[in-house]
Amino acid sequence: MMSNGIEDEDKWLAEGIAGIQHNAFYLHRALDSDNLREALKYAALLLSELRTSRLSPHKYYELYMRAFDELRRLEVFFKDEDRHGCPVVDLYELVQHAGNILPRLYLLCTVGSVYIKSKEAPAKDVLKDLVEMCRSVQHPIRGLFLRSYLAQISRDKLPDIGSEYEGDGDTVMDAVEFVLQNFTEMNKLWVRMQHQGPLREKDKLEKERNELRDLVGKNLHVLSQIEGIDLELYRDTVLPRVLEQIVNCKDELAQYYLMDCIIQVFPDEYHLQTLEILLGACPQLQPTVDLKTVLSQLMERLSNYASSSPELLPEFLQVEAFSKLSNAIGKVIEAQVDMPIVGVITLYVSLLTFTLRVHPDRLDYVDQVLGSCVKKLSGIPKLEDSKATKQVVALLSAPLDKYDDIVTALTLSNYPRVMDHLDAGTNKIMAMVIIKSIMKNKTFVSTSDKVEVLFELIKGLIKDLEGISTDELDEEDFHEEQNSVACLMHMLYNDDPDEMLKIICTVWKHITAGGQKRLSFTVPPLVFSALKLVRRLQGQDGDVTGEEVPATPKKIFQLLNQIIESLTVVPSPELALRLYLQCAEAANDCELEPVAYEFFTQAFVLYEEEVADSKAQVTAIHLIIGTLQRMNIFGVENRDTLTHKATGYSAKLLKKPDQCRAVYACSHLFWVDEPDGVKDGERALLCLKRSLRIANAAQQMANVTRGSSGPVTLFVEILNKYLYFFEKGNPQITGSVIQGLVELIKTEMQSDSTTANHASDAFFTSTLRYIHFQKQKDGPMGEKYGSIKL
Repeated sequence: MMSNGIEDEDKWLAEGIAGIQHNAFYLHRALDSDNLREALKYAALLLSELRTSRLSPHKYYELYMRAFDELRRLEVFFKDEDRHGCPVVDLYELVQHAGNILPRLYLLCTVGSVYIKSKEAPAKDVLKDLVEMCRSVQHPIRGLFLRSYLAQISRDKLPDIGSEYEGDGDTVMDAVEFVLQNFTEMNKLWVRMQHQGPLREKDKLEKERNELRDLVGKNLHVLSQIEGIDLELYRDTVLPRVLEQIVNCKDELAQYYLMDCIIQVFPDEYHLQTLEILLGACPQLQPTVDLKTVLSQLMERLSNYASSSPELLPEFLQVEAFSKLSNAIGKVIEAQVDMPIVGVITLYVSLLTFTLRVHPDRLDYVDQVLGSCVKKLSGIPKLEDSKATKQVVALLSAPLDKYDDIVTALTLSNYPRVMDHLDAGTNKIMAMVIIKSIMKNKTFVSTSDKVEVLFELIKGLIKDLEGISTDELDEEDFHEEQNSVACLMHMLYNDDPDEMLKIICTVWKHITAGGQKRLSFTVPPLVFSALKLVRRLQGQDGDVTGEEVPATPKKIFQLLNQIIESLTVVPSPELALRLYLQCAEAANDCELEPVAYEFFTQAFVLYEEEVADSKAQVTAIHLIIGTLQRMNIFGVENRDTLTHKATGYSAKLLKKPDQCRAVYACSHLFWVDEPDGVKDGERALLCLKRSLRIANAAQQMANVTRGSSGPVTLFVEILNKYLYFFEKGNPQITGSVIQGLVELIKTEMQSDSTTANHASDAFFTSTLRYIHFQKQKDGPMGEKYGSIKL
């Protein structure tokens, strides 16, 4: 059926075009022979083809354009009185004798154009006559095209300021009246189209009306081009008359399109000064009109206008643009009770964008917009609509993008209240946006109150929100989120130690609520932030009792002990052990021996009770030895206790090579190469001898289990330790001791049971080369190495 209808239309169009072409042929012949009567006869026959009511607007337009081309040719003929010999006044009367109303009016408009140009009658009288006579055609499509033709031929003949048709009683008001009257009649015809066919064809009719809307809108464009329309005339006459027609037509399509036309065609300055009138019409429109788009476009135009020059800002303040827009949006939302929530939020996004561009310094306006949005969302549970959620994210992102500073957003009381309406997943996305904004702009959050607000905003990342648990999360996403939170903690800073301690306590309060799984990500940056504060307070001391005492290292170390202890429930003993050792080193620098000893005790307890994996034990014991070696605060008794523990655990590692390396590392605990460092050469040598014994036992064990003793790498490593202490002046290590060790390694390498190994051979060769190099030096070092006979 559809295809048949289209084929019929094509056939009717072809017939219409053929009729126009046929009559155009005779019209051209009549024009060439300057035969006025014949020209009028064939022009009327040609124009009769436009009387059809069987074509859609699109097809009718094709037919109209064919006729329009012929009318332009006819107008040129009418202008030349010498050719047809008929005065224009008589010609104006003559064409009114055409048999059918539609051809008659097209010819009348064509002659009317020539009549106005001749200036034999005032333009206003001719225009008034034409616009009134066009009322005779009430068929929507035929009437719209006829009036469009009238608008087309008259647009350059209006009695405007500076126009050749101004004066002699003709005023700008006459031009305005003509265009407004033509606009009103065209809009009525356009709206009437909706009621021409059966209900089942409603969609088809709407599509056809959409195709014709520019014919109606063209009148508003003509109005905007009239030079004589100043702000006063626009405010008092033009805008009220146009809005009256828009409101009274009670048609959704017409109201939306024409409101959009007003916003697009008239100057921004006029919109600003007539904001109250324009916005006052919005609540009176049909409830189904898409006002969110109309108002969004209006606010965008005003924003661009404000951005064009800073000098315009006082005008916006003077007319109270923000409050008028805000009130209008509130009234529109009240009037359109069925407006979906996404539409409501979109309006507030547009208002917020306008506010941030026009009044960026007015945070109270920004907060007011957010508050209005909260009020509207308060009756709704968590947002389920994905489009509405996107708009809320846009609303929350706008202040971040504008100010490049999360601290500004933290002062907005309604910001977190808007975030509360997001579902758990989107809440986390928004939290990531906030963190990325802070990191990108390197914004420091400097007070505990602001940190409190910030962590309330990003709570989706630091604790399980309702509906989502950590067990349901993708592991990779979870790690990325927690690493972002960890990065954020380094952006929380204040030069005042007391305030910084409050910030650390605030963060600790929030991350304890985040569950065990997050602690291994969030505790380390918090510990290092606290240690950074300790370094700043180095050398201070004080009573740690009470809550209001100033920040002191002791007080911070007490807090650190609690923070690190939380990792034992994760469990993450290796991480906790590392952090205890970091704290011990900081306590050493602050000369707090009891505190440092306590942290070492905690580290050893963890090592004994929690670190079970053999590789983890090796790493842990080397960390303990390395940290203990750098400690200079301990008295003899405490140091002996800790070094004894370290050497004892070193010798108890599972694998012999690991034992050997840990024990020879312990030798550094008894000989520290610093002016005030420990210098116990005998005990350092004992460690080295013990490591030799372990290396020897490792060789024998390998020989028993594998049939070969393996490479001599351990012996070469121990030799290098001997050389280190020999150079540092340990009196227990002499040239003969080193020489004996070199001979031992050579013997081992020549043994049949030793497995050849290129790496260990090269290592030994390099060590021997180093000894030769030192022997050749002048001075004390050369003399020292001279005692070694290779």
